[in-house]
Amino acid sequence: MLLINNEVVEKVLSMRECIEAQEQAFAGLLTGAAIGRPRLDMYVPCDRDDGYYRWGSVEGSSGGILAVRLKSDILVWPRDKGAGGSEQKYCMTPGTYCGLVFLFGTGNGEPLALLNDGHLQHMRVGGAAGIGTRLLSRVDSRELGIIGSGGMARTFLDAILAVRDIRRVRVYSRSAENRERYARESADRHGIEVIAVDDPRDAVRGADIVATCTDSMTPVLQPDWLEPGMHVVALTPREIDPAIVQRFDVAVQQGREEMPMAETERFRKGISGSPQAYVAGSEEEQLRLPKPRHARLPTQDWPVYTDVISGKAPGRTRDDQITFYYTVGNWGVQFSSVGGLVYRKAKAQGLGHTLPLEWFIQDIRN
Repeated sequence: MLLINNEVVEKVLSMRECIEAQEQAFAGLLTGAAIGRPRLDMYVPCDRDDGYYRWGSVEGSSGGILAVRLKSDILVWPRDKGAGGSEQKYCMTPGTYCGLVFLFGTGNGEPLALLNDGHLQHMRVGGAAGIGTRLLSRVDSRELGIIGSGGMARTFLDAILAVRDIRRVRVYSRSAENRERYARESADRHGIEVIAVDDPRDAVRGADIVATCTDSMTPVLQPDWLEPGMHVVALTPREIDPAIVQRFDVAVQQGREEMPMAETERFRKGISGSPQAYVAGSEEEQLRLPKPRHARLPTQDWPVYTDVISGKAPGRTRDDQITFYYTVGNWGVQFSSVGGLVYRKAKAQGLGHTLPLEWFIQDIRN
């Protein structure tokens, strides 16, 4: 049994491998070689009167490995409901987080590894942006506009550069200091032109590909900013105003993440980015939860990734179409495919900390 930390994940996992592992696993969804359970969260009142505890889990199986991803978060939302402020998230104290991925071998059920999910999470989400960009963007795309300058904006850039020959990047985020730092570091890392701009409109204007990767609780992209031929990829549904959907000629969702269950008082959908969740607490305590500021994206009729690669639905068919890839879905399969790749490479290179298998195996039937 291996314990694999973020440093090992970063050392062994390249973005190209991350993208290819996911694409292969997604193709397995068509044949039954891969399968995943939609994400399911649980909200429970916490010690703070302005936040909630959220437990999240998702599972998936591919390539002989089953992954269980677990998260333990305290969530706090901006008091000013009209602001574009971001959700705060932490475990125990601000600045620390708890996310784990358990891997099991499906051949005999053996516990294989326990991974920190931090770097893996950033890579698998960035990889999804690369998957959608390869699927839907114009092959001759050269200009990239990014809104956001955090960790996800870095892996989004890595992934898009892995599948398209981008020559120039323009980046906007609310913090001038952060976007300037992002531009300097990205230019040095990739050897391309990266420019920080003072207005999000300037990041989008003239771009072939537009990526939004922020933690904003309000939309960051306006419908009238879109131009013919653009490809758009988003990190969260909060970044996209449902009105913008009318501008997309082609919209593809990565996978179906909602469970086919009716909402009840305790089972609800669309809370703070959770596709579905069970909610505990009194009526007064539940007032802490943020109310949706916009209608949900109408994704129920959109084709998914496997529809396009199987020919069931078309992708981009003309250069002037505006395309959109929604990175929600297939999360469990992402963790099994990328987590399994990390495990195999770490084991082959003698990396990670070995834990006694007997800590995880018992002789009492459960």
